[in-house]
Amino acid sequence: MRYIEKDIARQRIRYLLELAKTVFSKDRELAQRYVEIALNIAKRMRVKVPLTYKMFICKRCKRLLIPGINCRVRIRQRREPHIVITCLECRHIMRRPIKRRK
Repeated sequence: MRYIEKDIARQRIRYLLELAKTVFSKDRELAQRYVEIALNIAKRMRVKVPLTYKMFICKRCKRLLIPGINCRVRIRQRREPHIVITCLECRHIMRRPIKRRK
């Protein structure tokens, strides 16, 4: 029974975050509300947000990040190659490593 509840929570999280992406250009506040609801569901049900969506949510201000609009995405080669995502709302910097192919 618990597995079914978690599966429903994952589906709702995905749906809300997709909806937030589509609504973002028209109404940013509504998109932010969808993100908040999705994060609350994930927290309450103890479910992880999928990495493809988690990457585009600011860890500090919890805003949906759309490249070129409210975040900047750069690729850096220093030491290990990595992606640098800068939130233009709160100026928080997030780094994600890029795995090299062998």
